[in-house]
Amino acid sequence: MEEKNIQIIEEEIIDDFSVFDDWMQKYEYIIEYGKSLLPMDDVYKTEQNKVAGCQSQVWLYTEFKNGNVIFQADSDAIITKGLVGLLVRVLSNHKPQDIVKAKLEFIDKIGMKEHLSPNRSNGLVSMISHMKKNAESYLHKNITGGKC
Repeated sequence: MEEKNIQIIEEEIIDDFSVFDDWMQKYEYIIEYGKSLLPMDDVYKTEQNKVAGCQSQVWLYTEFKNGNVIFQADSDAIITKGLVGLLVRVLSNHKPQDIVKAKLEFIDKIGMKEHLSPNRSNGLVSMISHMKKNAESYLHKNITGGKC
């Protein structure tokens, strides 16, 4: 099976959101998406994996396998869990350079930024920054295995 690139996954999310008439429905979708995430093992809920700059607690565990960066995420806030889940869906299992270069245009195209509170919007930026920074660390270290 051919792997989907980041842009294709972003288009799928844009299509998913296009069926909703208003933002209450979109929030419901984000909440349900968060509920569908596999639970993160507590062993990965460490200070090192905690995303700074988020009002709620968000953990992002990153590992490098077969040339790709793999993300796992969790949050104690259900909407935030859905948001980070969407980011994981888009960015996980891709090459570090593709993650670092990703524009994540789906965020603007579905209208997410304008419908998030300032705190959630800042948290979203922090999550993206954390994910890209972790991916970039694999580029600079030229790692062939190991964990971040």
